[in-house]
Amino acid sequence: MQAEALPTDQQSGYLGVSLSASGKRWEARADEPRLTAALAQRFDLPEPVARALAARGIALEGAEAFLDPKLSRDLPDPMHLLDMDKAARRIADAIKAGELVAVFGDYDVDGATSSALLIRFVQAVGGRIISHIPDRIAEGYGPNLPALVSLKEKGASVVITVDCGITAFDVLSAAAQQGVQTIVIDHHVAEPRLPDALAVVNPNRLDEDSPHGHMAAVGVTFLLIVAVNRLLKEDGWFKSRPAPDLMSYLDLVALGTVCDVVPLVGVNRALVSQGLKVMGLRGNIGLNALADVARMNEAPGTYHAGFLMGPRVNAGGRVGEAALGTELLSTHDATRAQVIAQRLDAYNEERREIEKICLDEAIAQVEAAGDTDAPLILVAAQGWHPGVIGIVAGRLKERYNRPACVVALDENGMGKGSGRSVPGIDLGSAIIAARQSDLLINGGGHKMAAGFTVAATSLADLQAFLQDRVHREAGQGGLVPVLRLDGTVSVGGASLALVEALERLQPFGQGNAEPRFVIPDARLYQADIVGEDHVKLLIGDAMGGRLKGIAFRCADTPMGQALLRARGDRAVHLVGRLRKDSWQGVDRVQIMVDDVAEARQSKS
Repeated sequence: MQAEALPTDQQSGYLGVSLSASGKRWEARADEPRLTAALAQRFDLPEPVARALAARGIALEGAEAFLDPKLSRDLPDPMHLLDMDKAARRIADAIKAGELVAVFGDYDVDGATSSALLIRFVQAVGGRIISHIPDRIAEGYGPNLPALVSLKEKGASVVITVDCGITAFDVLSAAAQQGVQTIVIDHHVAEPRLPDALAVVNPNRLDEDSPHGHMAAVGVTFLLIVAVNRLLKEDGWFKSRPAPDLMSYLDLVALGTVCDVVPLVGVNRALVSQGLKVMGLRGNIGLNALADVARMNEAPGTYHAGFLMGPRVNAGGRVGEAALGTELLSTHDATRAQVIAQRLDAYNEERREIEKICLDEAIAQVEAAGDTDAPLILVAAQGWHPGVIGIVAGRLKERYNRPACVVALDENGMGKGSGRSVPGIDLGSAIIAARQSDLLINGGGHKMAAGFTVAATSLADLQAFLQDRVHREAGQGGLVPVLRLDGTVSVGGASLALVEALERLQPFGQGNAEPRFVIPDARLYQADIVGEDHVKLLIGDAMGGRLKGIAFRCADTPMGQALLRARGDRAVHLVGRLRKDSWQGVDRVQIMVDDVAEARQSKS
């Protein structure tokens, strides 16, 4: 059996599964037979691929751009963004005049890649540039006055903030009064008020009509260097020096875009698709060293960027030295790159250990409070490392299928908080509303993630405020997460040919989920815990086929326990993503299991 469409009369609660082991409702993506047939014929697609494409809302006229994303077609004119003309002109003039430019970047991957992108570009065109990445604990998120003034005292005539600054009203106003000229390059949710800066470039400004609000900061920064490069060319700057190859920087753009979990649609899709190709060339010395320590030995994809490279770049900002990620991605010294990559790898291992302790304590707190069914989860404690609370919030969100906020309290009663959301709940706007209601000292973010500072005395009020807002936003049905399915497949039908055909829909990520299939009435001949909390499977069916499977980080969850209990003769329905598994030079297929449900009416 090849991959087949889910029956249209069972789109709600497919196979009788109203709620799965993980608490999710299985629903088939809409079946569009006519569009599927047209896509398959025009673009020579296997039927399962054409069906998945149609189910993602890709019309016939938009399929070519989706299947073959090109920057020549999809990259917008940078000057369509408000204030881009002012920002690009000021930076171009500074480069030509030999002025020292400074970049102030956030400490996450989006900020590190944005900062490194500017550094590499300015250096390549003969300019002078320095950078500052704030320490997460000592300085906190976003621009701070001492750092901005220090950059000015070092000789910087203009400071460019990247991936931060859109709500830094007081800091940038005070900096302006002390003669610091700033340019804000950001993508986070904005407010009607704009910060005091020479230029504020953000596709999510409330007065902006750009259709590209889904871009990460590194994407906006790439548009900035395209604009500056264009002005320098018009000014004759490259008559006496070579122009930079802007396409060679796309590996940084891809890394930051994937790791910031923005939708991989439109221009983001083109940036990531082309950027992964550049990454595969290993031209960036720092990324090359990082790939080596991460033991990458295959062509990079969104998985490698998001789960192998990104966490290591992030590790310096989380538990180590905040500036290491930017330094690694911008260095031209191969020896230095190897040293930094090894250090980041060690920090990443340290981060894992700290994260596990924090996560275990957070889960215990949720369970003890009986908050597992609350509209939003909020936990707080002293001793939690601020560098891992975002990851822990993400783990809680996955475990309980609802938005989660984690707050690390210090001994003075102040808390650094981080939150992660679920589709349909705009957490960034909720945090901004809480700040405007005087429940937070500061805070902001975007739909799926947010950060904030809160006094311990306000935690109860903040929790009530956010839970009420999420409850109203979720509506009468509440938060019942839905797992969208693309079809059914038998164990024997899960072939390499099918996996390779599905790769035409890459890059996968937010906004373009990797296709998920149901293996109905599967038998688990093996189900064993491997590593710390993964479940390894050997799957069979009535046709006699065998397929390897793995379910990550789930051994102690309801899904993991259901898998372990099902070992033997019990039939289950499995949901997962088919992947190529290369081992000792042999390619096989395995399924990355996302969910399981009991097969009450098995075909045994």
